Amino acid sequence: MTTRRTNTALTFVLVGLVCQEVGASVAVLLFPQVGPLGMVMLRLVFSAAILLLIARPRLRGHTAGAWRSVVAFGAVLALMNGLFYLALSRLPLGVTVTIEVLGPLALSIIASRRASAWVWAGLALLGVAALGGGGWDRLDLLGVLFALGAAAAWALYILASARVGAEFPRLDGLALAMTVGALIALPFGVIDGGSALLRPELLALGLAVAVLSSTIPYALELLALRRLPASTFAILMSLGPVTASLAGFFLLQQHLAWLEIVGIALVIVASIGAVRASTRGDAASARRGSDPPLGEPLP
Repeated sequence: MTTRRTNTALTFVLVGLVCQEVGASVAVLLFPQVGPLGMVMLRLVFSAAILLLIARPRLRGHTAGAWRSVVAFGAVLALMNGLFYLALSRLPLGVTVTIEVLGPLALSIIASRRASAWVWAGLALLGVAALGGGGWDRLDLLGVLFALGAAAAWALYILASARVGAEFPRLDGLALAMTVGALIALPFGVIDGGSALLRPELLALGLAVAVLSSTIPYALELLALRRLPASTFAILMSLGPVTASLAGFFLLQQHLAWLEIVGIALVIVASIGAVRASTRGDAASARRGSDPPLGEPLP
């Protein structure tokens, strides 16, 4: 029974990763019509609408501090998605996701408080250097900067989501924060997408991106976390660059040089090592009766 539950959880994680990268591929195909910021707006607006229907969050009974956390979380959501799609408009999908993974990777290294964590940091830096393939001149510099900004925003997302999750029940905080993010993205999306945002077929595809990139992965990840330890789940999420590279190859015809593939593999190995080091650090802190420096470990 335990094996069956574990296999089911693994299937949930893998299907969620595939859906996420298929959604990102569809978004890239829509960039010529609505632009990257128009795509961000469509994704956040539809994701917020779906979450509000599912969660139906209570608006009363929350402190001013809780609302400030929601607003900050929503701003981080808008920033993270905006920078990610701006990077996607200039870089291959697999490279963008690999650079973005550096954000939670750095957070895991800081949280571990172990000297061995810096070995994984060095390995990750080697992987990023290898992503240049024949040289960094092959990559768009502005795209790399956008991807690095998305990585930093992802680290902030983890910290902000932990705070909101502690102050709001169930999906209430996420639904409210997604609504804030959608409102922030709205003017930028309208400027970038223009009248194309009124075309029914593009709105339908925007809804599909929201469902594939947000709704299905969030639901499957929640189901998987009920069956897997958080550390195992985080290691599985390190496979994101692999599914992104495969989606870019099959759906977007984005071919990677062999050195870029090596770079992606190095970042994945570094992510797995950092998560394992962070887990051991948290276990040691628990035995000493102290809390991990960044609070409860998050995938």
